[in-house]
Amino acid sequence: MAVLILVATDADEVFEEVDAALGSASVEVRRIRDGRAVRRAAAELCPDLLVVDLQIGSMGGVAVCLDLRLEEGAGRLDPQRVLLLVDRESDRFLAERSGADRWLAKPVDAGRLADAVHEVLATA
Repeated sequence: MAVLILVATDADEVFEEVDAALGSASVEVRRIRDGRAVRRAAAELCPDLLVVDLQIGSMGGVAVCLDLRLEEGAGRLDPQRVLLLVDRESDRFLAERSGADRWLAKPVDAGRLADAVHEVLATA
């Protein structure tokens, strides 16, 4: 069974980087462009991992992570694994407060991204 990674970003280059680094016969990478739709997509698709861009125009990555964690805490959503892509290293504070399982500063390279994904998935 393939691993499903849901990428929440409205930036084509971010999705293309993640898809190129992770997409394979055993990893399906899907995209969602609207941060407000992540919760519903997570409930319907049950992804193995959500990769969330900090800068999503409709609802940023921190708000998406907080929304997911609140829904989990209320018992309305199964626990989700979240990798937050931040704009720079100094956004570490935001990433840590968001409840993300792991974070990476953009631009991401394939090796660091793959390592982070494996680390998050190994905590299941």
